[in-house]
Amino acid sequence: MALQFVFSSQDFVTDVHRTTGNSTGMASPPARFDTIIQAGWTDRMERGLFRYHLGDLQTRILPGLHGYVAQLNIQRGIERRKPQEILSIQQEFNSKQFNFNKINPDEVIFEMLKDTLGGSASHENGKQLHRPCRMVVLVNVSPLEFGHCLFVPDPTRCFPQVLTTFAIKVGVESVLLSSDPGFRVGFNSLGAFASVNHLHLHGYYLDHELKIESVPVKPLLPEKGFYRLMDFPAGFLFYTESDRLEEVARAICQVTDFLVDGNIAHNLFVTRGCPPCDRIQREKDRSSRKGVRIAVWPRISCFGAKEESAFNVALCELAGHLPFKNKKDYELIVEEDVVDIIQRYLLPDGDFLRLEQQLTRHLMDL
Repeated sequence: MALQFVFSSQDFVTDVHRTTGNSTGMASPPARFDTIIQAGWTDRMERGLFRYHLGDLQTRILPGLHGYVAQLNIQRGIERRKPQEILSIQQEFNSKQFNFNKINPDEVIFEMLKDTLGGSASHENGKQLHRPCRMVVLVNVSPLEFGHCLFVPDPTRCFPQVLTTFAIKVGVESVLLSSDPGFRVGFNSLGAFASVNHLHLHGYYLDHELKIESVPVKPLLPEKGFYRLMDFPAGFLFYTESDRLEEVARAICQVTDFLVDGNIAHNLFVTRGCPPCDRIQREKDRSSRKGVRIAVWPRISCFGAKEESAFNVALCELAGHLPFKNKKDYELIVEEDVVDIIQRYLLPDGDFLRLEQQLTRHLMDL
């Protein structure tokens, strides 16, 4: 039986701040969540369960306004499992293809179980827990960065790669459980470079600040935590602290359900971030990482499309983290080139504006 990580809302870390400089500079000690994930991930690396050994990645910050964090990860481009053929955003789960029921059981780090009774999270027998679904956390054997793991809602239920309120909620909870502002969670829909059609989110540590943590936003429906990103790339943003988590997770799922129904591919990125600009009262609020920012980027679908030679445009690239597959591109690329590549995958301005109006009305009506 897998190790159980039992938690409650009392385990959420609220006193998180971003220090000056590009490094995340985590001042507080690692939370229990960080300790268990990092120890489990390192153990599997030492036992040779990964497709390659991941050491310290060569990293550089591209000059320019966007502060792109470029990393050289040649092995992932060579060794990772070949992505499945995706033909539709609403493609059904196929048990004959690779899925997370076929992995080596040793790849599982733990199962996340939430104590909804509000008791102490130290009760780890799991007997009194009410849980509509379990979340299995396993290592990504082709890691992007340190601690790269996958969050898979009850693999035996064989959900396709379509977000659910539960998956979104646990993704946000995972960021709140970490005391490290560099821990991120993300999701690629089908048609947005998801490589496996079995519901999963990515989680990993990136020890560099990203602009998405503090980029200005325009309020759309602030009472539902819904904003528009005011910088490139065009997308939407939700913000929540621990007290509104359930409500905001439902609103995010209402947006992603709308996108799926409209056959619009999308990527999602969850990170510690400062409050939206309409809520920043003092300069110290800009360094606060008490809450969580959830970016949702609608984008042009890619079905069987040729991969970019430099990098694919998926969850981390849209957020400003660029893993490169070859040294030449890593060394020579400039910010203007990155913007040009990402722009090819974004919705035209008119389509995005129309979608913004539709989503705002949709959330108002619910």
